[in-house]
Amino acid sequence: MIAESAQVEEMDGHVYFPIASVRQDLLRPSDRRSVCPKTGQAHSFHSVVGDDCNVNAAWRYPDPKPSAARIADHIAFWRGVEVVH
Repeated sequence: MIAESAQVEEMDGHVYFPIASVRQDLLRPSDRRSVCPKTGQAHSFHSVVGDDCNVNAAWRYPDPKPSAARIADHIAFWRGVEVVH
């Protein structure tokens, strides 16, 4: 399990977990950045479990736009990461 919290935020079909609820030892920073006009610039992370690396499987908005302020200090997952909530 990479993250677990009852205090998630949902936005645009994605579930965002508070950073404090995410196992940081399983994430590695990525150089990938993307920009969404609604939320701002996303910073990506690789999910690393044992010898398996899921490239750019997580992201966060360190400085989200005001319309996305509720996902500040949260991380979302995709690319094969199963999210159950």
